[in-house]
Amino acid sequence: MVQDVIIAGGGPAGLTASIYTARAGLKVKIVDPVGAGGQAGTTSIIHNYPGFPDGVSGPELMGFMSEQAKAFGAEIEYGEVSALRKENSLFLVTIDGKDYEARSVIWAAGTSPRSLGVPGEADLIGRGVSFCAICDGPLFRDKVVAVVGGGDSALTGAQFLTGYAKEVILIHRRDQFRASLANVNRVVGHPRITLKLNSTVHQMKGDGLLESLVVRNVETGSIGEIEVDAVFLYVGSIPNSAPLEGLADLTSSGYVKTREDMSTGTPGLFAVGDVRDKLLRQVATAVGDGAVAGWSAEKYIIENFR
Repeated sequence: MVQDVIIAGGGPAGLTASIYTARAGLKVKIVDPVGAGGQAGTTSIIHNYPGFPDGVSGPELMGFMSEQAKAFGAEIEYGEVSALRKENSLFLVTIDGKDYEARSVIWAAGTSPRSLGVPGEADLIGRGVSFCAICDGPLFRDKVVAVVGGGDSALTGAQFLTGYAKEVILIHRRDQFRASLANVNRVVGHPRITLKLNSTVHQMKGDGLLESLVVRNVETGSIGEIEVDAVFLYVGSIPNSAPLEGLADLTSSGYVKTREDMSTGTPGLFAVGDVRDKLLRQVATAVGDGAVAGWSAEKYIIENFR
């Protein structure tokens, strides 16, 4: 059966697009490797999403969006899109090895966390090396953990971890954070957060489980080793855009270039959220992208198939 819209990615952009398209009476399928929520669903607290003066947890907000999408008739399925092509007027979307047909595709696949690429890291992922504080933080109650990064995700993760760990060591390669001032103020002076600035991780050590980090001071060149039970990495992202090569224009970093209506170089293909080349990657901007793409996809289908 031909879908009107297949949405690759179940984060805030994809869910919003599904709400708009399903509400318009279109047959909509959302596909995501981990289900609905995206990276926002792994965020402990979101302070800057309108309508929640005290903030809202990522899982709660994404739960609301998911239920709303399903209420309008959108299908949400587990799966990963590995290939995408267009034949005549329809898209062929390969999901877990099986092809599905769609009149339009909204690419909301987001980004994947970037690793440090230092010795020992690859062998210890899932064994003390994590990219998600809200997922794995509760496993390290009363332990010493580290967070690497200087943006809002890193600082939000560090704050969340103080609810479990006895000490959170925040490692950043510069002497100032890139995060918002509000987030910085919550971290600086926190009794459970130790700042280790002008520092980079050069090696991760452990016999089966992470035991320590080798850290270098970028100003003095001195090398030290700190014992930790876990490290949470927030050092950037890689856009999940490989299946769009040849269908959409990409930046040198792999982000998808779109027009104002979220369209790409291929009619009927739209891109939204963090995977898109844009100035600000936040839940609020992702929702805006999704709304525009949902409207654009509906318009495209009406003009070409109705």
